[in-house]
Amino acid sequence: MFSRNSITVKNIIFVIMVILLIKFFSQITTTVMLFFASYVFACSLNPLVDKFSKKMNRPLAAGIVMSGVILIFFAVFLPLVIVAVKQIEIVVMTLPKHFALIKSFVLHKQIFGQNLVSMINVQSVVEPVSGFMKELVDQSISITLNFASAIVYMFAMCVITYYFIVDKDTIRRGFMLLFPNHIKKKADSIITTISEKIGNYIIAQLTVITGVAICVMIPLLIMKIDCAVLLGVLAAVLDLIPVIGPTIACVIFVLMCYSYGPVTLGLVIFFFLLAQWVENNFVRSYIFGKFMDLHPLIILFSLFVTAKFLGIIGVIFAPAIAATIAVLVDELYIKPINRESI
Repeated sequence: MFSRNSITVKNIIFVIMVILLIKFFSQITTTVMLFFASYVFACSLNPLVDKFSKKMNRPLAAGIVMSGVILIFFAVFLPLVIVAVKQIEIVVMTLPKHFALIKSFVLHKQIFGQNLVSMINVQSVVEPVSGFMKELVDQSISITLNFASAIVYMFAMCVITYYFIVDKDTIRRGFMLLFPNHIKKKADSIITTISEKIGNYIIAQLTVITGVAICVMIPLLIMKIDCAVLLGVLAAVLDLIPVIGPTIACVIFVLMCYSYGPVTLGLVIFFFLLAQWVENNFVRSYIFGKFMDLHPLIILFSLFVTAKFLGIIGVIFAPAIAATIAVLVDELYIKPINRESI
């Protein structure tokens, strides 16, 4: 597969540099994922910016496109957030009712002729609860700091994405300088393929979570669940985190809807699980397969690997990472060995 001419000092140095860079990047995972996420967003917006650039300079085109995307984001999600906040207020107002139901159940429920309250060690319940409340207060401070950090990261991502878009050609030319002349054309072709595939990731992901929100929200609205919009938004957002996200959403659904009675609660869980089943078996595999040309098994494998090494952010962008690696393996290994075998 490799000729003797390819084993040169320059190529050996290049391989060593790549290995050292991978080792270095593994130590700064958060920063690497920030830049990778920004690059994914830039790739998804580049086609639109390229069209606008034919009529105006590229920085202005990039600014208009990014401003438009941000405005659309707020126009779509801000009303949902407002409705969700109102429904959160309703939930908070009804919490005493929920606690009263739990208290009544504990005080009056009899098991084998004994009241449930007489079978509970109150001290063993109070101590963990008090410890939980103290931990909750401590965690609230951490959550506030993490929220502030998330705002900073979002702003940084917008800035990095802007420069990825504006200086697309400059960045590509600089990156091409890292490769020997005889493989520059091949490297440029690989980068183009990767950019096209991961650019489709954002479209695919938005399509999937929109479908989840609609499939969950409509049955809840028909059943006149008070917090239908809030639960639909939560289901869509948590769906970004595969396996763990839907599990958390299901628990939230049970806690929010159990007071409607067993029949309604059963229907809520049924429609939630049905939406998840349809999404996982049909929508997600079809959408990601169509937009990114990836087999569902590759996506699942990437989810587990990124969850192990890159955390939640890695899981969210796992299909984009898988698409990048798939292109590299295909172009650098599969195609060359198949050409040689012909």
